[in-house]
Amino acid sequence: MIATLKRCYEIIAVILYYRLDESLPKQGIWRYLSLMKYIHPAHYRRLPEDLSLAVRLRLSLEKLGPIFVKLGQTLSTRPDLIAADISVELSKLQDQVPPFSGEIAQKVIETSLKMPLEAVFAQFDPKALASASVAQVHAAVLHDGSQVVVKVLRPDIEDKVKQDIALMYFLAHLVNMSRQSRRLRLVEIVREFELSMRSELDLLNEAASASHVKANFADSTILHVPQVYWQFCRPQMMVQERIFYVNISDEAAMNAAGVNKKVLAERGVEIFFTQVFRDSFFHADMHPGNIFVDISDPENPKYCAIDFGIMGSLTPEDQHYLAENFLAFFNRDYRRVAQLHLDSGWVAPDTRITDLEAAIRKVSEPIFGKRIKEISFGAFLFNLFQTVRHFDVKIQPQLVLLQKTLFNIEGLGRRLYPDLDLWTTAKPILEKWLAQKISPRTQWKNMHRNALDYTNTLPKLPFLTYRYLEQKINQPEVKSSSNTIAGALLLIVATTLALTVTITALWQFLLLFLVGGLGIYFLFCA
Repeated sequence: MIATLKRCYEIIAVILYYRLDESLPKQGIWRYLSLMKYIHPAHYRRLPEDLSLAVRLRLSLEKLGPIFVKLGQTLSTRPDLIAADISVELSKLQDQVPPFSGEIAQKVIETSLKMPLEAVFAQFDPKALASASVAQVHAAVLHDGSQVVVKVLRPDIEDKVKQDIALMYFLAHLVNMSRQSRRLRLVEIVREFELSMRSELDLLNEAASASHVKANFADSTILHVPQVYWQFCRPQMMVQERIFYVNISDEAAMNAAGVNKKVLAERGVEIFFTQVFRDSFFHADMHPGNIFVDISDPENPKYCAIDFGIMGSLTPEDQHYLAENFLAFFNRDYRRVAQLHLDSGWVAPDTRITDLEAAIRKVSEPIFGKRIKEISFGAFLFNLFQTVRHFDVKIQPQLVLLQKTLFNIEGLGRRLYPDLDLWTTAKPILEKWLAQKISPRTQWKNMHRNALDYTNTLPKLPFLTYRYLEQKINQPEVKSSSNTIAGALLLIVATTLALTVTITALWQFLLLFLVGGLGIYFLFCA
């Protein structure tokens, strides 16, 4: 209790010092904070007034520590909720904290594996290679000679996360007491953040994500994912292959090796869109620190990704929405973009499509004033989310996470090769995905996938059809028609065939579908 009150005092001090209270509502419960500032010493040591709200907010989150930094990073991916300048500024937040001692790391490892360190590693470097708010990484060597990295969770991180998230919920509910501030949906943001942090606090989740992406790219010549050593992975630690490639930001090393940067930039885009549309599972923390390049063959550079703590996944509906939006955008079909939002149910059904179309056109047309190689997918999504939030649209978090990742990929690609034409690289992937989705083969596979559901339902159809027919015939006010009887008989025939005949070819399914469809038509429509 005392620790919580102390933390509240620290938060109020930061709010006052960075003059964030000036941007809060002046009515309701916020009036009490306005009174408190005159008795709090932080009020008399306030930051100079020449900094913008966005900068002051970023500085305040950095001051409050790594958990609030992570919250700021989460907020930066929600341009549908916050102003554009704040979103851009919060994206600059860096998750860097001093490392804890190697002795503590050793204790966590030995407690997790229930064996001494020497039994697992032939060598272990007590000095951390890298350190962040949730965990830090050490170099080690297994007894078989394999060079690995050991990621170790901070021993006190769970308690700190619980305490700070409880305070975040308190503050979010406090903000919700102001009617003006409810549109920010801060409670929802904190809930998303809590789920994300819970996932990050179990390193088995990261190990599973890394293994999943490695399997997806098992035969790839353009992406390498370090091997996970599952026998040494626990919730508090994970062991993974150590890589010795060049960091993507080390341009001097790549230039010296003569790396083909055009190929490298295009492959980065290909990897991203393949993850999104083929796999529905993508690395969502693609900043330069997590990307390395194998330059052993400069003309065929190969990517290597690390740190799979933050991943994104898309439903088939999300994928369809995204692909259709991109294609409609590049065809300048803004009516289609607006219609997609109505069809998805994210916009109120009474929204005038012409108003939504006009708003989308307003932010999209200036983009086409640029050369095609300068057009940004990320900028399009960012502008789109900023626009539709005025129509009270609830953008799905996974799509906003994708938009942030796409921004990173575009930025990296164009730093490598300024003339990168993103559309030329991505369009074939989008068109291939859409073509596959509507192909007869895919539809047939979907039918097979849902076969169990059909087998549970089909046995009931003859009886249900018979009962329906019996009711129609026995209704004195309804004259039974030949169409009704024919439809019912066709349905019974189709159902009987489905239950007694093994369907092995597409033509058999189509015939069955035709008979059943005719039955439904005659029964209910004719």
